[in-house]
This record gives sequence, structure tokens and C-alpha cells, in this order.
Amino acid sequence: MPQPLGPTDFPADDWSAFLATSVDALLDEGRTLVERLKDGTERTTDEVLALWNDADIALGTASARAHLFAEVHPDTAIREAAEASAEAAENVFTERGLDHELWQVVAATSPAGLDADSVRAREHVLRDFRRAGVDRTPDEREKLRSLAQRCTELGLEFSRNIREGVRTIHVRPEALAGLPDDFVAAHQPGDDGLVALTTEYPDMVPFRTYATDPAARLALTREYLLLAYPANEPILAELLRLRAERAALLGYPDWPTYEVETRMIGSGAAVAEFIDRLDALTADAATADVATMLARFREDDPEATQVTSADNLYYDQVIRREDYDVDAQQVRQYFRYPAVRDGVLSTVSRLFDLAFVPVEATTWHDDVSVYDVLDGGERIGRVYLDMHPRTGKYNHAAQFTLTTGVAGRQLPEGVLVCNFPTGLMEHDDVVTFFHEFGHLVHEILGGGQSWAMFSGVATEWDFVEAPSQLLEVWAWDADVLATFATNDAGEPIPANLVARMRRADTFARGAWTRRQLSFTALSYGLHAHAPDDLAAFAEQVDERFGPYAPIPGTHQYAGFGHLDGYGSAYYTYLWSLVIARDLLSAFGDDLMDPVVGRRYRDAILAPGGSADAVDLVQRFLGRPTSFAPFEEWLTEG
Repeated sequence: MPQPLGPTDFPADDWSAFLATSVDALLDEGRTLVERLKDGTERTTDEVLALWNDADIALGTASARAHLFAEVHPDTAIREAAEASAEAAENVFTERGLDHELWQVVAATSPAGLDADSVRAREHVLRDFRRAGVDRTPDEREKLRSLAQRCTELGLEFSRNIREGVRTIHVRPEALAGLPDDFVAAHQPGDDGLVALTTEYPDMVPFRTYATDPAARLALTREYLLLAYPANEPILAELLRLRAERAALLGYPDWPTYEVETRMIGSGAAVAEFIDRLDALTADAATADVATMLARFREDDPEATQVTSADNLYYDQVIRREDYDVDAQQVRQYFRYPAVRDGVLSTVSRLFDLAFVPVEATTWHDDVSVYDVLDGGERIGRVYLDMHPRTGKYNHAAQFTLTTGVAGRQLPEGVLVCNFPTGLMEHDDVVTFFHEFGHLVHEILGGGQSWAMFSGVATEWDFVEAPSQLLEVWAWDADVLATFATNDAGEPIPANLVARMRRADTFARGAWTRRQLSFTALSYGLHAHAPDDLAAFAEQVDERFGPYAPIPGTHQYAGFGHLDGYGSAYYTYLWSLVIARDLLSAFGDDLMDPVVGRRYRDAILAPGGSADAVDLVQRFLGRPTSFAPFEEWLTEG
């Protein structure tokens, strides 16, 4: 049966036993429930769907936990065991989707007399059966099963190679010229007289932003762009080929057409049209931005002929300092991790009328902090913040489900996994914190559904980033920042500094959007027509869309983790950004307006996936969404 209504109780030491009871046992329970549906017992539609939901709760929670612990547990053996369980869970979902007998049981039900949520659940189950290929011949179903299982194996291996593929360079101490004092103090030379720098974010981002030595910046950037190469080259090639084969067997012209059929954008052709629209909007602005950077680069090096990704962060902050009077090193003195953490929680608490109460609880690592989420004094979920890098841990930023919330049965539990420094943070880190916390609060507030399939962040995949991108804006508000951003003397960040930061943020917006567009085009193009030569295709995408000159001999696609989870749909980020800028219009001049905050909470976050995203947006805005606010944002400044 589903877990009791309470937070997860983690073990102090025996994690193998914990995985057995909280993951593998749930998988077995899910399998048993699926088999019960086929036992020949005559059941009403409500009873069939209730059993399906029970199986969803067990299987979804087991899968979520397995995927999480494969990415974050400090013990390699536990990560490997969790990864094996994650693969087993994905295989159960594949088997269930292709089970012809099970499909017939559900198809024999009737929507008559069901409430709206139950009708929606039944339609989604039947839709997903169709998309799995359950109506194909037995031979075709067996082929689809083997392809899906192999894709699962490849995806897990692709992610593992990125997670464990950290690279290191060693530089002379003088290569740290330009870096903040705390960074230099934390990077002392070793016995060989050299300083070690890794491709992990707390090293890579500050170094690429502040190091005055272009050769050293290039060396570290090159290593980052070789993450998981060459290991992921054949894995990605096979994954693309198998996805195309699956799409063809299911009757679709390509993988993007199959993948986005159930998303807001609707079709693969619409993705291509979206790319073309953004191409036209960003090309000139990006060219102008890069030309400005190159002109400044030439002041330092008259021989400079191009700006690469080893140079853009550095010259972006130089131009902001010189032309906009925003010194990034001055800005970072106001952002210490503990204060930022408390500030984000406090801001979200006030905006959505929630309370985050610290909890002393055993977790998978001592760095993890735990909070109960209270609404009107009642606990509605629990969140975990795993925010600093360590060996073997997921090395980007993301929100993971721990427990799928189901009304009256399971509390939603979400986990934020980031790689922030423990001390001073870049303002970009603060923006990322707000972004990822947007997912986390969506997980909790949307976790009160009766149907597991609609719980938490269960909306269309190309809408899922919109609430997070919206919450980023709060990291740019002077009044919000003044509540937690203080320097050593306890002085809040000056409002005029925040105003200059906002003006400076308009610089290179075209280049930033263009870079996101290049990732979008790569993600879509690789899947629309899987190329024989990955490197050559990536170069073609860079040549057309990349705002910065490519670094020869690098293979960024091998470390592009979104090619597993997002597949062909990296367009999601820009598509959601268009919506987020429109959602923002409802807040007017007061981001902390409690009335609008509550209306947004109820209309956008709380429904989870129980309604189509287009309807949620229209309900909140009182009109269909518009592209205009995004275009205004893109061109302001």
C-alpha cells in the first residue's frame, strides 16, 4: 500500500536496507497491482482507475527515489544500486505501457459518470498506451520494448559519465590574477607549486568570469567542453538512432514529432518554426553584443579576432563594470550562501503565505538541510536542500522528486540539488537559486492531487520551466534583495546598485538568448535527423546560431545532460521564458503583492497537472498568453 502520510524516515547507516524497503519493495508492489488489474475480476471504471492510481503511486515514488539517490548519494555502491533500481523502474513503466491485456482492461471502461479529474486520468492513460505502441503487432511491441529498455540504459550511462567526468587543470598561482580574495585563499598551490582548478561550477564560473589570463581561461573552458568525451560520443549516437527507430515504429516521422505531441507546442514542425522566429529576433542583437565584446577584447589584445566561450563571461563583466558601473566582485560581497538560502525561503514564504520550518532529520549527507512546509500551520510537504558540490554528485542544478504527493495518502517531498559555494556567491548563483526553488515550491503546492499522474511538477514539459523563470525576477528586485543581501558591515545592498545591475543585465541579452537558441537548435536538430557525424553537425549549429566562436577540438554535446532528460525539447527553456515574461505582467509594480501571489499560487502552482497549461495561464491572466512581453524584454535597455 502507499506510504503513510508523513515524511520519509532515512536510515543512519544501512542504506542498502533502505533502498530495499523504500524503492525495490515499492516496485514489487507496483508490479503486483498491475497484475491484479488483469486477474479477471469484474470491476467498475472507478475501481480500475483506483488500482491504476495505486500502481502509479508505488511505481512513481520508487522511480523518483531511485533516480535521486543515483545522483546524490555519497556512497558509490549505493549510487550504483540506485541506478540499477532506476533502470528497473523505467523497465516496469515500459512493460506496463506495452501490456496488451492491461490496455484492454482500461479500454473496456467507460467515462460515463466519472468526475472531471477521473475522465482526464482515463484519457491520459489511454493516450499513453497508444503512444507506447500497445496497439501494434506482438513482434512490433517486443521490438519497442527492447528499444525503450536500451534507451533507458543509454540515458543512465550518459548521465553517469557527465556526473563522474569532472576534469582538472593545474595552473601557476599568477593565473589567479583577477579572482576574488576568497577564491584565491581557497585555491592554494600544491606540493608541485601549481593550483588545481576543476570543471565544477564553484571553480569554473568564477575563473571564467574574473581570470585576466586568457590562456588559463581557455584551458579550463576547453576541459569543461570536453566533459564526458569521448565516452558519451558512441552512447549519444546510439541513443539518437534508437529514438528515431522508436518514432518510426510508432508511426511518427521523427522523434521530435513524437516527443512534443503531448506538450503545449503540439508538433515538431512548430518547434522548427519557433526556432526560426527566435532566429530572426536575435540575430542582429547578438551580433552587436559580440562586436562590443570583441572591441573591448582588442583593447587588451589588438590581435584578438574572435570571442569564444572562454572570453564571453570575462568581457561581459568587464563591460558591465566599465560601462554600467557594476562591479561583479563588489556585488558578490552581499551574497553569502546562508543568508541567500534564508532570504529565498523568506521571500517565497511571504509571497505564497507559507512557512518553511527547519527540521533536524537524518538524510543522505550532512550538508543537506531539511524544512517542513506549513500552510496555515498544517504540514503540506517537506523539502531538502543539497546545495554544495562533492565527489560523485550531480554537478548541475535541478529539482528532484523524493515522494510523489497524493492527497490524504502521501506528503509531497522535493529535493533541490545544486553546486553553490558555501561562502560568497555570484549574483547569477542567486538567480539560479530562485529559479530552482520555483520548481521546488511547484512540487509541494502542486502535490495535493488525488491522481499521482497529475501531482507536483506534472504539467506539460514545455511549461514546467515557466514558474521557475518567473521566480528569477525576484532576484533582481531591490526591496526583495534588501531583506537578506548584506555586506560584512551588515549594510543592505544599495537600491541604486541594484538599479545599475538591472540596467547592466540588458547588455548581451541578445547574445544570451542566441546561445540558448543554439542549444535549442542542437537538441532539436540532432533528433530530427540523427547525423552520422555528431561533431560536424554541432559545428554547423554553432556556425548558424552560436553567438561565440567555437573552440576547436571540443565536444560540448557529450556533456550536454539535457540531451537525455529533455531529448529534442530543449526549446522548453525559451518557450517557457516567453510565458514567464507574460505571467510577470500580472504583478505590476509590486512583486510582493500578496493578493496576486495567492492568485498565482492557486491558479498556476496548486493545480499541478490537473489541467492543461494553456488553460492555467489563461485563467491566471484572464486572456491568452502573448509573445509581446518577451519581445519587449529582449529589446529593452
